[in-house]
This record gives sequence, C-alpha cells and structure tokens, in this order.
Amino acid sequence: MAAAVLLGSLTVALTGLAGTHQLLLWFIVPLLCFIFSMFTVFGKQGGLLGFACMLIMTLTMRAQPQLPELWIYIVYSLGGGLFYFLYSALVHKLFWYKEEQHALSAALFATADYMRARSALYDVEADLDPHYRKMVRAQLQMTEAQQAARDTVLRELPTGSSRGDHTRLAALNLFIDMVALLDTLVASHTDYVTLRKHFGEGDTLLFPRDALRKLAANLDRIALNVARNRRQRSPHSLKPELRALEFDLRELRDQGFSKESPEVYALLLQVLRRLRRANDLTLRMADNTRRGETMELVDQRLDKALDRFLSRRKWRIGMLTSNLRFDSPHFRYAVRVMVAAAAGMSVSALVGQAVSLHLLPGWVVHDYWVLLTILVIMKPGFVLTRQRNGWRLAGTLIGCALALLIFNRFTHSYALIGFLLLSGILWYALLQVHFMLAAAANTVFVLLAFHFLGPQDAFVIGERVVDTLLASGIALLCSYFVLPWWESNYMGSLAAALQRANLRFLRSGIRYAELTRQLNAAAEKGAVAETLAEQRQLQHEAELQWRVDRKNVHIAFSNFAGAFYRMMAEPVKRQRFVKTLNALMIQHHTLASHISASIPLLAELSAVPEDIQLMLDNIEKTLAGDTTAAPAFSQQTAEFALLAYPLRQMQSAAALIASNTRKVNEETPSVPEDATTMDDADQQTEGKEVRTA
Repeated sequence: MAAAVLLGSLTVALTGLAGTHQLLLWFIVPLLCFIFSMFTVFGKQGGLLGFACMLIMTLTMRAQPQLPELWIYIVYSLGGGLFYFLYSALVHKLFWYKEEQHALSAALFATADYMRARSALYDVEADLDPHYRKMVRAQLQMTEAQQAARDTVLRELPTGSSRGDHTRLAALNLFIDMVALLDTLVASHTDYVTLRKHFGEGDTLLFPRDALRKLAANLDRIALNVARNRRQRSPHSLKPELRALEFDLRELRDQGFSKESPEVYALLLQVLRRLRRANDLTLRMADNTRRGETMELVDQRLDKALDRFLSRRKWRIGMLTSNLRFDSPHFRYAVRVMVAAAAGMSVSALVGQAVSLHLLPGWVVHDYWVLLTILVIMKPGFVLTRQRNGWRLAGTLIGCALALLIFNRFTHSYALIGFLLLSGILWYALLQVHFMLAAAANTVFVLLAFHFLGPQDAFVIGERVVDTLLASGIALLCSYFVLPWWESNYMGSLAAALQRANLRFLRSGIRYAELTRQLNAAAEKGAVAETLAEQRQLQHEAELQWRVDRKNVHIAFSNFAGAFYRMMAEPVKRQRFVKTLNALMIQHHTLASHISASIPLLAELSAVPEDIQLMLDNIEKTLAGDTTAAPAFSQQTAEFALLAYPLRQMQSAAALIASNTRKVNEETPSVPEDATTMDDADQQTEGKEVRTA
C-alpha cells in the first residue's frame, strides 16, 4: 500500500506533465501502461499495484490539471493515499479479527464444497469422470481459499501478552484443523473403480457418501457461524454411518475377504479411518468456535514454526529486466496492454471529435472511459480477458437498464442519493464475488453520479454503452492478435514444477519416516535424555519440512490443473497435448495422495523390508529423471497390505508421469520459474464451466 501511494503520486506527476502537450501524453500513457503491466512478474500483489497506478493515470488524464495547478493535484493525490493508508491501518487495528473470520469462513466453505464433490465419487449411480473433474476444480478453489486464509491468519500470531490472543488462538486452531482435515481427505487416492467393482451392488459405499455429505453440512454451519461470530451447536452425527461401515468390515473379515483381497479390504479400512479422523477434526472445530475458552494450540508441534507456511515473494528489479524478452508471458502481456491503450486513445479521440463537432456541439465526451474499460478488462490470459469481456458487457447493459428504470421511476434527489450509496456499496462488495453484478452496480453508480452533474441522462447512458463496446472489442482483438500467450505454452514448465514438488515431498517424507523410526528405536533401547532430545528435534524439523512440501504440492497441482482447465476453454486449435496433460493431472493427484498415505505407515515400521525399500528407491529415481530405474514390486502383500498397495500405485504413477512429462517438454518452450508460483492462482476461472478432455 505504501508503494501504491508513492508510485501513484509519481504517476500523477508524470501524467500531469505529459498532459501539457498532446503528443507527449500519447507517448507517456502507453509507456506507463507497459511498465505497470510488467508488474505482474511480482505476482498477484504486483498486478494489483500496477492496476492501481494505471487507474490513477487514467483519472489524471480525465482531470487534465494545468501546469501551475499540478503540484496541488499531486499533493491532493498523495494526501488522499496517505489518509487511506492510515485509515485502513486503524480499521485493521480495530477489526483485525473480522478479516481473519472472513478469510477462514471462505476457506471453510470451499473445503465443504470439496468434501461434497468428493462424496459424489462414492455414488455408484454417478459417472466417475465428470464428478472427478468437478472434484479437481473444487480442490483448486479450496487451495486458493486456504492459501488466502493462511496468509491472513499466520501473519499475526498470538504473542501471549495481547488482549486479542484468545481470539487469535481460536482462529489459529480452526485453521490448523481445517488444514489437517484437508490432509486427511487427500491422504490416499481412493480407487473408486475397484470399490465399485467389489461393493457396487450393496450399500457399503453409501455410508462414506452420506458421511461426507454430513461432514460438508457441518463444515458449512461452522463456516457460517465463524463469519457471524457465533457458537456452533449440535452438529450432524456420523455415528450411524461409521457404525454401519464398521459392521460391513467386520462381516467381510469374518467371510475371509481380508485374506482373499487384502488390498481391497485395506482400501475400505482406510476410508473408515479417514472418516473417523475427519469427524473428530470437525467436532473439534465446532468446539473452537467458542472463542476465548482455551489458550492451547491444538497441535503443539507447530508452535513457533507456523511462519514457515506463509507464502513469501521477493520483489527484485532483476525480475523485471530478466523478463524483457519475447518468450516471457509478462512482457507479451505488457505489450498487449500498451497497444490496446494506444488504440483505445486513438479510437476514443476520433469518436469524441466526431460527436463534439457534428452530433452534440459543446458536449464534453468522456473519452477516458474507453481506456479505463480496456485496463479493467485485459488480463494476462486470453480466456480471462474473454471472460471479463462478457461479464463487463453484460454488467454494463444491466446497469444501464437499471439506471433508466431508476431515472423514470424516481425523481426525488434523496431517493437517487440512496440508490447512489447502495450501488457504491454493492460495487465493492461484489467485486471479488461476482464481477458481472459488480460491473452492473458500478455502471449504476457512475450514471447516478453524472446525473447530479448534468441533466442529459439518456446520452450519458448511450455513451457508456458505446464506450464499453469499443473497449471490449479492442481488448479482445489485442488479446488474440497482439503477441498472444496461450496456456499450452505454460504446461511444460508447470508439469516440471509439479514433478519437482512431488519429488521434494517424497524425499522429505522418507527422511521424516526414517528419523521417526530412529527415534522410536532409541526410545526402546533407553537412550540418554540428551540423545533423545536431539533426535526428537531432528524428527520435528523433518516433519515440519514434510508439511511445508505437502503445501507446496497442493499449490503446484492447483497451478497445473488451473492452467489445464483454462487451456480447455481456449480455441481448439490452441489446445495441445490434451490427453497427455489430462493423464498427467490424474497421475500427479494419485502420486501426491499415496505419498501422504504411505509416509505415516513407513514411520510406524520398525524396519523397512528390502523389497519395499527397492520400490521407494525406484519411485524416487523415476521422478528424478533416471530412465534406467528398474521397477520393483513388494511380495509381502498380506503382511503389508496397507503399504504395498499405495507404493505400487506410486510406482505406476511415477513411470507415467516421467514419460508424459518428457513428451510435453520436448515441444513446449520453457517459462521462467517466477511464472509458476501460487500468485498465478488469481487467473483461475471461478464459477465458469469449461470443456474438459
């Protein structure tokens, strides 16, 4: 925010100076659009900072301050920015818990949606493929919401001396349990085809389906109560479903099914264990809505280590200069915005001159509307630009129709002021929730504001529609023809980044399991206290690193899957490696899930059998790019059924990932690693159904 205030004031000065000469203005404005659009190299925050500066630039063009008055305008701009800086700091100081509650509530709602989508996979009458794709999209939104909650809740941790520590600790406990709930749900890639093959004709799979739906309903209620700052009461009980599933497992064991098909029996047993764990976490989360009743962290192992899970992004000038090349998506986006801004200024100047000279002499044309709409619509990806284009057009038409209705039905100034305030509130409230409705509210707000400046309402409405149509056409044409960057160009680098993340996740998990076994062995042998404390510290550090790597896997998977779904919404001729990328997405999801499931089992062993160790070595070498790694298989199926099955699935997934990733990387250009971070998640197409393979 401080950078926005300072850069915004500098932008006012440059734009105001350039406004003294028309040709200089036409050179400075596109140049500033290019520079500020390049700020996307710094991620989502950088993009917002650049957009804020371009917005200030456009409004300065509208004001056209004269040179003697320019310093007053700069002081006004700087003073307004500093005032809002102090005002927002004060509001945050007084109502910080509301920010945490809203972020947590959004993440809890997204987690409930994911659980509901996952429950459909247990429905034997539902088609697996479309519901699996829905689950992946729900996981993308959940990962983004949880990342936002993580950055909000973990920024200010309880200190032990503040009056708000009880509230902060309650929010922190809710967040920890929410993440643990996510890890419990994705701890194993359940083989739904195998489960349906063995239990599709009975009621066995109905119990986990209904249990997940109840858990989702409980989580919805917790999320709502967190947002309303109320206690959670009487959650839905999962005892009937859990007892019914236990009874079925007992019958299967008595019938000898556990010996005939030990891996299938172990798979169903894992489902029961995960549901129990999820139920316990949900009940504890409901208890933690009772703010201020505890001062203990639900997971003491995370004490003084939570800051490791924060997402941090470095701001370096070198990130800008290193992307000044044609194979950089940030550079190509900046060029598109620059060309679109120049085209918008030219078209709006020609149209404005024609209107003021021939149609309505003396009418002041709001030619900056075209440029402002272009800057709002244009996004780095073609799909997002096209999506915003449609939403902006529809919102503008709806807003113009509402404005006409308001002008015809209400004439009293106080009523119009009431609608002005209401539309302004709705505009900001809906901006992050529903862009089309936010655009409609913004249109009503602007038209009502101009109503108080002049009586020619109808022409202002028509001008608004025409300017939006012109801006939408320019933005769409530039996104398609001026150095376009298609999502398929990203896929090779995103696939490689996801493979590296899974490899780090596996290695840190193996390290954690090894240190846990050493700690248990030392405790059994009665090692001295200093040795145990040292090994316990090493094991704790390894576990934290494994958790951080697990978070990074979720982020990398969200980046990859989000880019894949955006690619599927692009023109068909721009889609490449559809089947291969779809298979990669599924296999990476399978691999990460089974790593999460197998590492705790490895940690419980007293020693790793030789054939299982060979399988782990093979998986690690395959993910590291060793094409000579020979596959290995465990022969101890009955004794290590819970472990042998996920390891075989991991081995198969790793082999497919290695071959498919090589195929994609051979024909796709590389993308800077800065382009494959979590901040690209703002490019996800929320609420939009896209065609998939």
